[in-house]
Amino acid sequence: MNKNLRTPVLSQNLMPVLYKSSKLKQYGFPLLATLFLSLTPSGAQEKGNTGRPANEYRDFATGHDGDPFHGRELFASERLGCAKCHTVDGTAGKAGPDLYAVGDKYPRRELIQSILEPSATIAIGYGATLIETKTGDEITGVIKGATDSAIELMTADGQRVNIPTSKIKAQRGSAVSLMPEGLYSGLTREEFADLISYLTTLRQPENATSSNQGMPLEIPRLAREVGIRPFISEELRFPHAYVSKPGDVRYGLVYFAQIPGEADHFLAIHQTGKIWLIEKSPQHESKSLFADFGPELFNERGPNGLLGFAFHPRFRENRKYYLKHQVFEEGRIATTLVEKEAAPDLAHDSGKPSRRLLKIVCVTQDHTGGCIQFGPDGYLYLGMGDTGPQQDPQGHGQDMHTLLGKILRIDVDHRDADLPYAIPADNPFRKSDARPEIWAFGFREPWRFSFDGTTGDLWVGDVGQDRVEEVDIVRRGENHGWNVFEGFEPFSNKYRREGASYTMPVFAYRRKYGNSITGGYVYRGDKRSSFYGAYICGDYTSHWIWAIKQENRVLKAVRAIATSPQAIASFATDESGNVYLVGYEGMVYQLDFSHSNFDEMQVSEKIASSNQGRGEK
Repeated sequence: MNKNLRTPVLSQNLMPVLYKSSKLKQYGFPLLATLFLSLTPSGAQEKGNTGRPANEYRDFATGHDGDPFHGRELFASERLGCAKCHTVDGTAGKAGPDLYAVGDKYPRRELIQSILEPSATIAIGYGATLIETKTGDEITGVIKGATDSAIELMTADGQRVNIPTSKIKAQRGSAVSLMPEGLYSGLTREEFADLISYLTTLRQPENATSSNQGMPLEIPRLAREVGIRPFISEELRFPHAYVSKPGDVRYGLVYFAQIPGEADHFLAIHQTGKIWLIEKSPQHESKSLFADFGPELFNERGPNGLLGFAFHPRFRENRKYYLKHQVFEEGRIATTLVEKEAAPDLAHDSGKPSRRLLKIVCVTQDHTGGCIQFGPDGYLYLGMGDTGPQQDPQGHGQDMHTLLGKILRIDVDHRDADLPYAIPADNPFRKSDARPEIWAFGFREPWRFSFDGTTGDLWVGDVGQDRVEEVDIVRRGENHGWNVFEGFEPFSNKYRREGASYTMPVFAYRRKYGNSITGGYVYRGDKRSSFYGAYICGDYTSHWIWAIKQENRVLKAVRAIATSPQAIASFATDESGNVYLVGYEGMVYQLDFSHSNFDEMQVSEKIASSNQGRGEK
């Protein structure tokens, strides 16, 4: 949230949205925020400013298909200059987002909205950064590279500017798009509809994907979808916000968890730093504030804020729990892991100061991961994204000297030397020159992950870049490929190492199914259910929910089991094995598997699946 969080926008990954969201899937947490990045006010006036309000363009483009051929001409024309800032072939080498497969990623109405209100939907990875130098110069652009020695910006005119860090006085991010408001008014309504129609034709060709068993061309739907029912009443729904004017911040519900040993008590975690206690029984339900950590965290832009939560395995004894959130310190955004303590009644936080365990400085405001979980071994696992820029140009996912793009594993109950935690003795890189906290590497944005309580398998939903989203089962010391691979497909050779071994996903899906994976849980409720042992996950942006069955990390079957009423920020489970869905817009839902069958598909979908040779067994 993606997952924003992963806000549903047209970023290169288009998740991110989510921010993300994108899961977040705000994301927070992301659309085409910089589509007309190079369109100047004077250029907009070349063909008559109509003065029509935005709603007239919206209504006309919604009700008229337009001419995509003329729209393509407009896109490539000097008059608009869109092609100067955007590629459409997946190369993503310009200042704006690559629009490859954008017609798969977003419906027409969201494409329209992204142009009419650019700052409401800034693409993940394409937020503007302003750098002030010590000589008084100000440079605004999109970060394309960042090292300890320099930051590279691409400005709106497509120029790359390399700025040594020694010459930087201040660096600030912006919640306002580089695309000026109101540029649509330089087009007629018919031209606007033509441009939108062209964007809808930009779709991912099926022959652009490998015919791997783990990435089926078609995902069959159930004959009878899994039920999704609100777990709380509408009166208890949590607050959320969308961007309504430039500079506004998105926020929403991001996590949900049962208090250990308390069948009727849950905590709902909000991106703004608020945590609510939910009491839920057949006779009664209520909501009260457990804690408000808003003043301690950063949530001004991007998929940032309070994103991760975990109870200590001995919570009922020591009352400890853990938060993963962003802070803004020394002019930089950083991800922190902190330890908190609940009050003796377990209904409130104790009010004691946090104990900070980790601080990881981020390169940009994006891809900070979102999840922390204790494994069956009692150690804390933390998912950290590459933190950008888009395409991971510095190779963080493959760099073993940074914690970015990794799954980390630490011992929070002991300390090593000057660390506020200990390194488990069997961590795979403990005795090498790599960071010893690393458990596995090669991730882009591991937004949500979980452990199967029966097998111990670690399932990770890793948000993709341009073409696919992926689901992994992760084991000790493995390299899951980013940015050498995206899903099953090669992505870049820049950081490929001779002799390196890459672990492929269990499942990946193309843009027509979504662009911001939200990892979930293996269903371990009713053992008689056909879904028992299936992994449940979804997409923040498209709202699809899937059930996956695998054997030895090879996909055996995947089903589209339902669509969520809200953007999927997270999933949750309780001690009885029930599965919940956390809607970013503030509602918690419970999934009901009792009236559905994993093996009963819609007839038309069965035929299509058979004809496509999906490879399921």
